[in-house]
Amino acid sequence: MNRTRRDFLKQSSTAGMLATIPYYWTSQAAASQPGSKRSIASIGVGGSRGRYSQGGYIGRKAAQYGRTIAVCDVDDLHTEEFNVWSQKKLGHKLNKYRDYRELFAKEKLDVVTIGTPDHWHVAIAIAALRAGCDVYCEKPLTLTIDEGKKICKVVRETGRMFQVGTQQRSENHSRFLKAIAIAQSGRLGKHLNAYVAIGDAPDEGPFAAQTVPDGLDWEMWLGPSPKKDYLEQRRRMFRWWFEYSGGKMTDWGAHHIDIAQWALGYDKSGPIEVSANGSFPALVPQGFDWKPFLDGQTKLPNGYNTATHFSIDLKYANGSTLNVNDTYRRKEDAIEFGNGILLEGEDGRIFVNRGKLTGKPIEELTAADNRELDERVIELYRGRRPGNHMGNFFASVEDRQLPISDVFTHHRTMTSCHLCNIGLMLGRTLKWDPKQQTFPDDSEAAALMTRKRRAGYELKA
Repeated sequence: MNRTRRDFLKQSSTAGMLATIPYYWTSQAAASQPGSKRSIASIGVGGSRGRYSQGGYIGRKAAQYGRTIAVCDVDDLHTEEFNVWSQKKLGHKLNKYRDYRELFAKEKLDVVTIGTPDHWHVAIAIAALRAGCDVYCEKPLTLTIDEGKKICKVVRETGRMFQVGTQQRSENHSRFLKAIAIAQSGRLGKHLNAYVAIGDAPDEGPFAAQTVPDGLDWEMWLGPSPKKDYLEQRRRMFRWWFEYSGGKMTDWGAHHIDIAQWALGYDKSGPIEVSANGSFPALVPQGFDWKPFLDGQTKLPNGYNTATHFSIDLKYANGSTLNVNDTYRRKEDAIEFGNGILLEGEDGRIFVNRGKLTGKPIEELTAADNRELDERVIELYRGRRPGNHMGNFFASVEDRQLPISDVFTHHRTMTSCHLCNIGLMLGRTLKWDPKQQTFPDDSEAAALMTRKRRAGYELKA
């Protein structure tokens, strides 16, 4: 017999449900970890199978490094599932909340993990920082360029540690770090370009409005975004709606554009120009005016609306180009890939993704070259040994040194991702000033750096 959401909420101690809840643990007890006395809360925990976000995953990872005392989610089912996991694996119940503001008012916290949909990240992160918490937040951190500026400001003011969940900077056997080390070593040449593929996005809808599930605060889920009827697709596939995310550009782009921009030496700056070509789902009219839509003043049918296909050039002051595609193809060299990064100079090229690091320059590395590159990887990783993204965050919580995916470099990555989307929305070449962080003499593009928030959900930075 199938159980309903209401059944679970009433019978949360049922052992059968525990088998469906994945957990991530190490052989070390939590009490033996550095900072094990630090109090932790997880906000946005997604559900037992990560149905709506990765928040449950990062909450479980963080629990290894302190004492998790509270959980907060707008869905009572998710909150209770996380609480059941805590009783099973941590040995205690958690204080449960729907509203993060009540959480901060009632709890004394050292660390917060944030795994909500993207449109809530910055508001909750700012509240956590102002409450004196160190923060681990899922990527992408920001919905707009303006949000990035604001969160950087608050991190500087509070001096708190902030790690973003771009784990390619830490994990995947250091393949991405080694690729960066090779690119910056000069082995590929002096004049580098990067070619990135991040996959296409779905074109589906419109969808029919549905009944809000029991135990879900849909009003709070929407938060600062425009008022909309409940759709399972809005909630479950929020990345394909500009109201809550930025499509593939801020999903996989937040990973691969991040690594490529770092390899090119622009992780602390950004491009000077963006030229974008692409297409949107069929329900988006040609020449659509995105600004009033993003501000909640106009509507589209209830379907996915982020870009489906694209080819975008980000150009940098040194002459380098970062080319972003759904699928990258170069017929003359028989190159085609749907996910990964090709780094190329006049002396060679390498390819990297989560599964491999390949290319002739890799094949030609000697044992001495590899030792040199391993040392360079540790330098890139700020003197620590990579391998554990959450562990890197808690090391920073202890020694107060910047984590590897700090808010400042991530803001620059997300700015480039947002520039790609703004270029697609306007359909023309845009100039960008990375120092002033604005579009020179382009009010139409500048208007898309921010958006209106619903009354009662203003961003207080």
